[in-house]
Amino acid sequence: MACSYGTPINLGNYPLPMYTPSHFSLTDTQSLHRIMRNHPLGVLVTSTTSGLDANHIPFEFDASAGKLGILTGHVARANPVWQHCLQGADVLVIFRGDEAYISPNWYPSKHETHRQVPTWNYEVVHVFGRLTVRDEEKFMRSLVAKLTRKHEAQEPKPWKMGDSSPDYIDGMLKAIVGIEITIERFEGKSKLSQNREVRDRHGVVEKLRQKGKVAMAQAIEKTTAR
Repeated sequence: MACSYGTPINLGNYPLPMYTPSHFSLTDTQSLHRIMRNHPLGVLVTSTTSGLDANHIPFEFDASAGKLGILTGHVARANPVWQHCLQGADVLVIFRGDEAYISPNWYPSKHETHRQVPTWNYEVVHVFGRLTVRDEEKFMRSLVAKLTRKHEAQEPKPWKMGDSSPDYIDGMLKAIVGIEITIERFEGKSKLSQNREVRDRHGVVEKLRQKGKVAMAQAIEKTTAR
């Protein structure tokens, strides 16, 4: 079993581009990076001789590295993905942002025309790149330290590797393998009711706030204000 590799990623070859009507297209670099950073648990999709494989991995994103940025993460050494993916394999990483179900009853226009249906709002980024396996102890220690600092930052007393014995940390580091993805292309989609009347969008925002979906409500408000 091995990942497909050696074939440049382009729109005329696998994988096909995401279906994205023009009014849902997300191309702004800052918005793409925002979704990736705010929702770092990405889905790493690889193509193997036995079919597609998907792994859920928290990624560290460095926008300043390479042409378009680099993603780094790690998997359990027992996970076969790092052995099945040869150096330079074409991969896809999916970052899903905020999402919410939208009822047609939330549209004021529905109560006049009765010509609306349910839908789902969401933001998503597809990242295409090439994978490199990184199994150096120095790389792994640095990556785990970065991920720990970032995700422990909001804790009252952030955990750090120094809280555990060196022998224990050394053993845990030996149980994981690093991966690095050099980004070659982004695709973004922001489906936020842009195809609805302004009054319907206001109705959606009001209902989402009532249901505690504040982030999605705010995202819709920003597109309505443009």
